[in-house]
Amino acid sequence: MMIPLPIRFSRVSAAVLATAFSAGFALPLAATAQSAPAAASPSATVAATDDRYAAVRAEFVAALATAELGSPAPADSERLRAYPIYPWLVAARVRATLARAKPDDAAVDTAVAEFLSANGDAPVTRDLRRAWLLSLAERKRWDRYLSALPASLAAADPLLRCQQFAARIALMQTEGLGPAVVEQWQAADKSLPACDAAFDWARAQNLLTPALIEARARLTLKAGYGALATIIAAPLPADRLALIRQWAALIDSPAREIDALIANPERPVDLDALVDGWQRLARKDPDAAAARFDALRTARKLDAASVSPLARALALGYAWSRRPEALPLFAQVQTTDRDALASEWWARAALWAGDWKQVTQAINGMGADARGEQRWRYWSARAAGELNDPAGKDLLAQLAAEDGWYPALASARIGQPYAPHPQPVAVDATVLAQLDQKPGFVRARELFRASQRGPAGQEFQAAYESLDDAGRRAAIALPIRWGWYEQGVATASKQKVFTDYGLLYPRPYDAPVKAGATLSGLPEALIYGVLRQESLYRADAVSRANAYGLLQMLQETANRTAKKWQRPVPSRTALFDPNVNVPLGAAHLRDLIDRFNGQWPLAIAGYNAGPNAAARWLPTTPTPVDVWVENIPFNETRTYVQRVLWHTLVFGWQQDGKPQKLDHWIAPVVKPGVVAPDPADPAP
Repeated sequence: MMIPLPIRFSRVSAAVLATAFSAGFALPLAATAQSAPAAASPSATVAATDDRYAAVRAEFVAALATAELGSPAPADSERLRAYPIYPWLVAARVRATLARAKPDDAAVDTAVAEFLSANGDAPVTRDLRRAWLLSLAERKRWDRYLSALPASLAAADPLLRCQQFAARIALMQTEGLGPAVVEQWQAADKSLPACDAAFDWARAQNLLTPALIEARARLTLKAGYGALATIIAAPLPADRLALIRQWAALIDSPAREIDALIANPERPVDLDALVDGWQRLARKDPDAAAARFDALRTARKLDAASVSPLARALALGYAWSRRPEALPLFAQVQTTDRDALASEWWARAALWAGDWKQVTQAINGMGADARGEQRWRYWSARAAGELNDPAGKDLLAQLAAEDGWYPALASARIGQPYAPHPQPVAVDATVLAQLDQKPGFVRARELFRASQRGPAGQEFQAAYESLDDAGRRAAIALPIRWGWYEQGVATASKQKVFTDYGLLYPRPYDAPVKAGATLSGLPEALIYGVLRQESLYRADAVSRANAYGLLQMLQETANRTAKKWQRPVPSRTALFDPNVNVPLGAAHLRDLIDRFNGQWPLAIAGYNAGPNAAARWLPTTPTPVDVWVENIPFNETRTYVQRVLWHTLVFGWQQDGKPQKLDHWIAPVVKPGVVAPDPADPAP
């Protein structure tokens, strides 16, 4: 349960403080987390730090809640004042006072300035400093604003930079201001209300030439803001303004405008504008674009080079829908328009069609870095095998010696069980204990235990950056031993540590996972695989779509599942309880697996994108599962399916210590009710 607090704090209930989640974090597929079944990583076995601050932490949390309410602060105890994160409480109180500041409230400004001066550039000052600057701007305390704004913040934050312009204009300190305002004008691809005063000043100084105005309008059009672009372009000559308006119309109504261009072949149009509008139409309705393709090419007398980007857009639209029309269109795309996106989807369209020669052709046309990725090395090997090239099996065997979804697929393809290849991080226990007592990490740990993950992350990052390489590597284990798993995985990723499975694949929820397995009949490894990908062990996770808890259950889905499985209908709060959330999530996954006739990849895709979306992606004929997964049109869902299956493999391997059989990884995907051919049977 997220409750906004001063300084962007957030509190959660005591029942869900054990774990954490970062929705934006994702591990490379080539290397997801780690653990050896025979012996845990040394860094994972370090004893947890004694909780000597438990009592004062409770006092801190209570005082922080009082600060949030804006209530008068009671006298602080001596131990609270000595608490390592006490400055964060003081900052919260100052921030609350600042929120009530009047225009000429010099006392508040003095209090903020004194706090910032006393704490320098420490993490505790960052949010407060920005809040103060925004308050000064709102109160038009421009003199104080200019003296309080660090050059580094002005350079990094467009809003603060725009306010700096406004301050200088208000104080008539405009000497040398023009170039900076013009630079900001040129870089702004969307509306910047805070810069309106500066842009108006620049117009009055005749600094915004027609060329600059048109350049920014086009930048705004490329970002998709047609209405804003027409406003920006209003001062342009009629002929230049007409082109901007035409592009804006192509953004808003691409089919109508393309029809007009077909009907009026002599009407001028920028190729960039035409391609932009065409891409929007092809993405939304490829059939509508295809119906206009030949007519547009003929009416506008487009040569092969001009047709190429239009063919690319239409080919992508069809490829995302797994339509056979994609391949002949990709053939019309010239090399200059075969960027990474086009090359990847050309390869996927060829995979879907079973055209292994085109698969090879598409991959060979990629850059060297892309060809070296596990994904395309796997598909190159698969294509070689399908084309009876004996090198294909050798390439698969080489890939199977690595870790990740594609190496495991390669192992399955050559008929071998697969085991990950753990590489535990060697961390000296003494070094780890020393790091655990460093002031920055102590503050990070205490803020985390007080459920202030944002501030905790700032403190952790600052302490981490102060370390040498050996210290940074050792620091991976710190947040994990605290139960702050997403911070540990993120830190490991920075260090390119992906194969310490004991450290990065903990099992902190064995009891609810066992309960979920008993209820649903699903393997514990699969439940843990979904749990890790959904929430990265954070029981209080809340998604943008309001999915809750470890298995990210929507309230509606949880209620429906509970009724079907004769469980108590959960409240929103109950969904943060692992003992409620995990069994319900496992039951929901079981329902999806049953709906798709036991096909895990389909069910996992349905768990992420919804079962109706997964059903739309069903092939008309049995299709190899690797080809089906590769052609999932949503990047997020494709990656999700691959990672959940990989996580499941790792957890299964951890559990029994044996190489995992992956026959189900190469079984064909079929519509429910269709009997799939036995993959062991020879082709007819």
